[in-house]
Amino acid sequence: MCLAIPGKIRSIEQTEGLIRRAKVVFGSIVKEAYLDMIPQAKEGDYVLVHAGVAINLVNEEEALKTFAHLQAYGGLEDLLPEEGIGG
Repeated sequence: MCLAIPGKIRSIEQTEGLIRRAKVVFGSIVKEAYLDMIPQAKEGDYVLVHAGVAINLVNEEEALKTFAHLQAYGGLEDLLPEEGIGG
């Protein structure tokens, strides 16, 4: 099963050509995601990220609610470092 995780864009950088990459915050975790599918995304927006690609914009309320459910039910293991947070 595949899962897209909601996160908040902290920063965006333009790389070679038109490629835009964002630092996306998932709770206390920061990962990179490509913005090719949603070029209108900007800093502060909430996005759904799947396999390193932001696939859709989402509103803050839905993003936070979904993230809280994932945390409560243990659906974030793939985002955590192997030794755990802080570890």
